[in-house]
Amino acid sequence: MSLKLEYDLTIEQTQKLVMTPELIQAIKILQFNIQELESYVQNEILENPVLEKDEVAEEEEIPAGQPEPDPIDWKEHIRENAYGDGDFRQWKEKKEENSDILERYVADETTLPDHLLFQLQFMAKCGEIHDIGKYVIETLDDNGYLTLSAEEIAANISADVDKVKAAIKLIQKMDPAGVGASDIKECLIIQLKALGMLTEDLETLIKDHLEDLGDNRLGVISREMGLPVPRIQELGDVIRTLEPKPGRSFAGGSEPRYIIPDIFVDRTEEGYSVRVNESSTPSLRVSSYYRSLLGKAEDDKQLEEYLSNKVNSAMWLIRSIDQRKHTIKSVAEAIVEHQKEFFDKGSRYMKTLTLKDIADEVGIHESTVSRSINGKYLQCCHGVFELRHFFSAGVSDSSGQGISSSSVKEFIREIIENEDTSKPYSDQAIVGMLNEKGLTISRRTVAKYRDEMHILSSSKRRRY
Repeated sequence: MSLKLEYDLTIEQTQKLVMTPELIQAIKILQFNIQELESYVQNEILENPVLEKDEVAEEEEIPAGQPEPDPIDWKEHIRENAYGDGDFRQWKEKKEENSDILERYVADETTLPDHLLFQLQFMAKCGEIHDIGKYVIETLDDNGYLTLSAEEIAANISADVDKVKAAIKLIQKMDPAGVGASDIKECLIIQLKALGMLTEDLETLIKDHLEDLGDNRLGVISREMGLPVPRIQELGDVIRTLEPKPGRSFAGGSEPRYIIPDIFVDRTEEGYSVRVNESSTPSLRVSSYYRSLLGKAEDDKQLEEYLSNKVNSAMWLIRSIDQRKHTIKSVAEAIVEHQKEFFDKGSRYMKTLTLKDIADEVGIHESTVSRSINGKYLQCCHGVFELRHFFSAGVSDSSGQGISSSSVKEFIREIIENEDTSKPYSDQAIVGMLNEKGLTISRRTVAKYRDEMHILSSSKRRRY
C-alpha cells in the first residue's frame, strides 16, 4: 500500500471569536472592581487627551449583552454635543467646594512602632538604651513580637548584650501589654504581670501545658499539676482573655482597604429594588476642546486621523463602562430574585446558586457572570456582601430544594451554641439533628463545615 501526497485548494467556512483590542478592553473593564476601574480610567484620561470626566452623566439604557458599538462619526458627534465654549479645556481646574473627597475624612492611623517610639521618648529620653530601644522597636513584627534575639541585635548594632536585654525589658513594660515578647508564652506571662494576675499555677500552666490546654486535655494537666479539672478550666478561662497578638490592633503600615458597594438593594412594597451605586461608575465624555479643532481637521488628514482614533477609543471606553454598569445590575437583579428568602429572613435561608443559573437567566456566558461578580459588593439590610457570597453549593432538603452550604453552617452553629457544654454534640449527633430538619448530610461534611467556621471538635469544646 502506498501513500499519495497531493496539494489541494478547498474553501471552508468556520466560526471563531476574534479577540480585538477593544473586546479585550471591555472584558477587562467588566472584571475591574471600583478601585481598579478608577485607576484605569485615570490612566486613560492621561493617555487620551480627548477624554474628560463628565459631571452630569447621561443615562442610557443598554441591553445586557456586549454588542459592539457602531462606527462613530466623530465630527457629527462633536457637532451634536454642543459643549459650551466657556468650559472647553480638558485640563481646566474646577473648584469642588462641596465634593466629598475621601481623603478629607481619613485620619492617619497610628502604627505600632509610632505608638512605642512615643512611649520610648519618655521612658528613655536619651543615651544608648534609647538608641537600642529604637532599633528593637523597628525590628518587631506586626503582632509585636521580637524577630531577633538579644545576641543578634547586639551583633547587628555593636552593642552590649546586657544593654540590649535592658532595652527589651523596657519595651516589655510598654503598652500594649505583651509587646516585645520572643514567643506567645512570654507574651501571655508579661500580660498577666501587667494585670497583677500572675500566679505560680498560671505561670506553670502557660510554660508547661499550653498545648495541652489548647487541645482541652484537662485531665492530663490535672494529673501533672495536681489540681482538680474545674480549677484547670478556670485558669484556662483567664488565659483565654489575654491577647496573643498584642500588635494587631494597630495599623499595619499598608494603605487601608475601603469597600464601596457597587449595588444597593432596598426593600419596597413590591419586593426589592436594585440600584447601581452611581458614584462608583466614572462618567466620561469627549472633551469639548476638540470642537475648536474641527475646522482644522477637515483640511488636515493627519490631524483628522489622529482625532478619529482618539475619539473612537474614548467612545468605546465610555460604552464599555456603561455596559459594565448594566451587566452588573442585571446579574445583581437575578441574584436577588434567586435569593429572595435570604433578603427576607437572613443567611440561614440562602439557596444553592451556580454561575450557570444566573447566566441562563440573564442570557450571558458563565465567564461573563464570573467577571461581573469579581470584587463587586452588594449592600442590603443584612450588611455588605461580595456578590460571590450568594453563589454556593450545598445539600438538598426533604422537599428536594437546594440549601446552600452557608445555610447549613448556620444550622450547625446554632446547634452548637445551644448544646450542653458538659456534653457537647459529636459530629454524628449533629448529622442526626440535621436529618430531623430534613437535611441529608454526612459526618465528614459536618466536620468540614465546623472546621471552616473555626469551631473545635466536641472533645475540645467540653467543659467540666
